Amino acid sequence: MGAQLRVYKRRIRSVTATKKITKAMEMIAASRIVKAQRKVTASMPYANELNRAVTAVATGSTTKHALTTEVEAPTRAAVLLITSDRGLAGGYSSNAIKAAERLRERLRVEGKEVDSYIVGRKGVAYYGFRERKVAESWTGFTDSPTYGDAKNVAAPLIEAIRTETAEGGVDELHIVFTEFVSMMTQNPIDNRMLPLSLDAVTSAASAAGAEESSTKGEILPLFDFEPSAEDVLDALLPRYVESRIYNALLQAAASEHAARRRAMKSATDNAGDLIKSLSRLANAARQAEITQEISEIVGGASALADATAGSEK
Repeated sequence: MGAQLRVYKRRIRSVTATKKITKAMEMIAASRIVKAQRKVTASMPYANELNRAVTAVATGSTTKHALTTEVEAPTRAAVLLITSDRGLAGGYSSNAIKAAERLRERLRVEGKEVDSYIVGRKGVAYYGFRERKVAESWTGFTDSPTYGDAKNVAAPLIEAIRTETAEGGVDELHIVFTEFVSMMTQNPIDNRMLPLSLDAVTSAASAAGAEESSTKGEILPLFDFEPSAEDVLDALLPRYVESRIYNALLQAAASEHAARRRAMKSATDNAGDLIKSLSRLANAARQAEITQEISEIVGGASALADATAGSEK
């Protein structure tokens, strides 16, 4: 009985130590969510103005640019998937991967070959385990992405869409990431970034947190382009892609921290429940041990009394 009590106490100490770790991780994730939200808010003015500029150029010119003109029969698409570098975030990465798988299947049904670009070790590990080809991958910054990270991710994607399909380029560019809605809600979504359309610009502004009035019902100014509208698009649209990817990275980071906080809170609560259950079992074992000892003492005293009485006779 004493050995069983020691087992319960050892398990309680182990679970208590785990609870301290999960509680600390919950608090760290909660503090990082606030920082990530601030970064998303800080990126909005630049993203909104860039969206307005791209919209103005796209509507104010008749230039058929490679980044704004849709191919009549697209045959190849690139999909950028944003996951996390670390685990312990519940179903955050798996939900994003499932969204990417659905998008890949839809594109394949449409007859398009898909090139995969992955951000985060979880996505890289998923594709590596299944021996799937990955065009490019990036890791090490999903917790706190910077604009420089977004530029590094955007560079090969822009190059791919500028390259002819016959030479290894792509006709479309899609992105899959987790949109941060609230502390309790994060939704994996997929968007088409390029070729650009006015609807895409509008949805991008909404994703960046812009008000609908900034893109709907607004009379855009007329511009004269110098040296040409194509040169302006060459300069603007890469910045547009970088801005979209940066915003997606920031929202994904906030979603990751929120998912980790929720998962760690659940683990902490479960650890507390397990400690209570183990404490009750330990108390029951201790009571049983005390009862057994009392029974042994009473039995021994009774036997001794009987032996003494017999010797006196």
